[in-house]
Amino acid sequence: MVEAGRIKEKDGKDIVLDKVLLYAKGADIRIGQPYLKDVKVTAKIIDHYLGDKVQAFQYRIRKNSARKVGYRSKLTSLNITKISA
Repeated sequence: MVEAGRIKEKDGKDIVLDKVLLYAKGADIRIGQPYLKDVKVTAKIIDHYLGDKVQAFQYRIRKNSARKVGYRSKLTSLNITKISA
């Protein structure tokens, strides 16, 4: 399973990822410039969820000023089913 940023598709749908940067199988190693045109990855969307909470705190010395910001990233869980080269 792979975690990625939120993908706007429904759960259980198969998607094709065509922007592949690197392909390696045994001695066959290919690096894209910027992407590989003949390599495609097929994945199935498992779930959409929120990541762990991240908090940032900024404090200014002797100014009586502070700011706290927090957010949770929206993530998608993918299951890689096929890598075609």
